[in-house]
Amino acid sequence: MGSATGTGGVYLGLCFMDEQALIARTNNSIDNGRKYFMRYIPGVPVPQNNGLLYLVATPLGNLADLSQRAVDVLRSVAVIAAEDTRHSRPLLLHYGIDTPLIAYHEHNENAVAPQLLARLQQGESVALISDAGTPLISDPGFPLVRLARAAGIQVTPIPGPCALIAALSASGLPCDHFYFGGFLPRKSEARRSALKALDERSETLVFYESSHRVLDCLQDMAAVLPAERPLCIAREISKHYETIVTTTVAQACALVEQDANMQKGEFVLVVQGQRETVMEDLSAEQRRVLNILLAGGCTVKSAAAMAAEITGAPRKACYQAALQAGQDLQG
Repeated sequence: MGSATGTGGVYLGLCFMDEQALIARTNNSIDNGRKYFMRYIPGVPVPQNNGLLYLVATPLGNLADLSQRAVDVLRSVAVIAAEDTRHSRPLLLHYGIDTPLIAYHEHNENAVAPQLLARLQQGESVALISDAGTPLISDPGFPLVRLARAAGIQVTPIPGPCALIAALSASGLPCDHFYFGGFLPRKSEARRSALKALDERSETLVFYESSHRVLDCLQDMAAVLPAERPLCIAREISKHYETIVTTTVAQACALVEQDANMQKGEFVLVVQGQRETVMEDLSAEQRRVLNILLAGGCTVKSAAAMAAEITGAPRKACYQAALQAGQDLQG
């Protein structure tokens, strides 16, 4: 059945115990004069002096998406640091979790993080949750995690819902490589500059956006990115009005403008990268010449240069197309 190891080890001795036996096996310790209580959870690393910092993913909208492991952790810790205690309390009540809450958000995290670190160092374990999804992913938490790791506190993620991964997986766009840009700048000029800097990236681009800026954001995308670039709009993931639709950069604005419901909720925008569209930017004849050169044994670099010289196509487009063609052949 295994046994508890030192710091960084895993307590396996309870794996085959029933619930009553699990509750009976608790650890009451005195550390620097402070008494604290912690319930062991099978498969979860056990601290000896310091507490653990848990990063607990919470549902995006469907309460059933909270894992049993997350429930166990939230019940076991000394305190839950929540982005908005009012928002999180219904979730905790639904699962019968009465662990004390403390507010931890972008406006107070620099002040609260040292306070939570002190509690961790006194042996109390802390769970960090955001309003929805995985903590730190465009949500508060980085100062606390950085402080905890610098102090030798074990940081343990409790995986679960994440809006960007859910949207990306259902988008129908390439998922092998992607760039997550979080929320784009609020103002149009800065947003367009950010999009221009990302225009030539080959990875799929993923962004979060709010309901009151989504239309402005799509308009800026239409002004900066190629019109035919595929774009997926995912809103209200896991909720009653979940919508996931794939269109193009040129058509996205009209789609959202024509439907008031498409301007409500929380959004994830997924945009196909240049790598997948560059072949479409070359004419059939340009692609034919490039493929002949590659088939004849030319390197990617020389084939691109020669194809550009022969057909007049942009050298960069030829090079990226040659790279993609080489990858396709290898795959």
